[in-house]
Amino acid sequence: MFICVHLWFHYVLPLDAMTNKCLTPGLAMVVVWIAAIKMAVHFYAGHHYGHFVDELYYLACGRHLAWGYVDQPPLIALAAAVTRVLFGESLKAIRFLPAVAGGATVLLTGLMARELGGGRFAQGFAALAVLVAPGFLAIDSLFSMNAFEPLFWMGCAYIVMRIVRTGNQKLWLWFGLLAGIGLENKHSMLIFGCGIVVGLLATPERRQFRSPWLWIAGLLALLIFLPNLLWNVQHHFPFLEVQANIRRAHRDVALAPLAFLGQEILTMLPVALPVWLAGLWYFLFSEKGKPFRLLGWAWLVTMAVIMILNPRVYYPWPAFPMLFAAGGVLWESWLVARSAAPRMQWIKPAWVTLMALAGAILAPFVVPVLPVETYIRYSQALGFQPPKIETHKLGPLPQLYADQFGWEEMAAAVAKVYNGLPPEVRPKTAIFGQNYGQAGAVDLFGPKYGLPKAISGHQTYFLWGPRDYTGESVIVMAGRQEDLVSRFATVEKAAHFEHPYSMPYEHFDIFYCRGLKWPLREIWPQVKNWD
Repeated sequence: MFICVHLWFHYVLPLDAMTNKCLTPGLAMVVVWIAAIKMAVHFYAGHHYGHFVDELYYLACGRHLAWGYVDQPPLIALAAAVTRVLFGESLKAIRFLPAVAGGATVLLTGLMARELGGGRFAQGFAALAVLVAPGFLAIDSLFSMNAFEPLFWMGCAYIVMRIVRTGNQKLWLWFGLLAGIGLENKHSMLIFGCGIVVGLLATPERRQFRSPWLWIAGLLALLIFLPNLLWNVQHHFPFLEVQANIRRAHRDVALAPLAFLGQEILTMLPVALPVWLAGLWYFLFSEKGKPFRLLGWAWLVTMAVIMILNPRVYYPWPAFPMLFAAGGVLWESWLVARSAAPRMQWIKPAWVTLMALAGAILAPFVVPVLPVETYIRYSQALGFQPPKIETHKLGPLPQLYADQFGWEEMAAAVAKVYNGLPPEVRPKTAIFGQNYGQAGAVDLFGPKYGLPKAISGHQTYFLWGPRDYTGESVIVMAGRQEDLVSRFATVEKAAHFEHPYSMPYEHFDIFYCRGLKWPLREIWPQVKNWD
């Protein structure tokens, strides 16, 4: 790891092709301070809340390391395993790496602005745009692959800038390395990679295809991605099945193209719209940005593919930092050109202040910096809630926050049922969760209450199977009693779980069932739930 970092800073970041001088000191110190503020916000946030539902699942995946999972590649599980070994599984522990990744995204944005010729204002302005963007505040607050995705996308974009500016074809190897690891983080790396290819073909940079280093980079990316690809082949591409099931169930909020673009404007902060629009103009139309035109095409292709395939509002976010970087450069040049007019000097401090204030006002809606009761009063006072991503019914909190409540209490409620069973029955008793949140809560908090690991048919839990349980004694979370009666000899309602702040679908009855009418392993395929 230390060798890779050394090579990155020695060969990718610092050397100018013409002077061979170190460029790293050219990064404005203000960018470093903004990155530090970004990390400090995330280190502070969340102590009034709990683990997010997906975090419970990723931690469970980290205890079952493999080359693939039903709904994601393996990198997030590896990160969970490493975090558990180094720091543990507490909330602060698992959210350390996302906070660092968020700070690194800010630094990378400043570096891209510098690479495009931006000075101190351009670098700081671009970095500030990332800091205050509600979308980045949201994804960097949680342990998920989304926090790391901008580093892979924008790392590749930065390397492309370096290749175009310096002509160093060997840098394609770094592109291949990052793209390959990015594919092991999230399959959407393919979308941005496709955008880069289209951008190369649509501009004079198509000459890059004559370089053997680009083809070697593509082979390197494929080799890194190959283990997960083979895993998907072996398991008949479950990720595609999951996506098809989600579309069939209409789980995601449907957005028309204009509504989708409106959500992007909101999540990137409305007052920052002129920044990233200027960045798009820089890449596509400005003379100064002409050498980097392929990145403008890459952004357009990425956005178009996402809007056609699956327009979830957060999918395009990793591509925005390069627009902020280019926008900062263009605005810097415009404002410098107008610096002779004293009446224009107020624009810089006024715009920076406006972005900071707007970001601070919206921040509590996406990063948990307020106690929950304070947040509810705050949202009511402003009359605003974050946009819905899924169609689930909501309680007093938006889903981003509601899915951080009730998990340990849920495990405690199950433990009360489990520990009330005769001692000789407990080792034979399976705990079945309807989704990976329920199962993950039992897996994370259950040992504290004497619970065994849970089983479930949801996502990759299905592949982990029923273990050695036979079905003679099962605690079922959130089951429908009429369905259970048809499968078990006896079914009794043992408890009810409800939390005032959790998602309404996580308010349910807990049943104790005995005498499954068929061997559990035999009917296990029927519990498969990939959605």
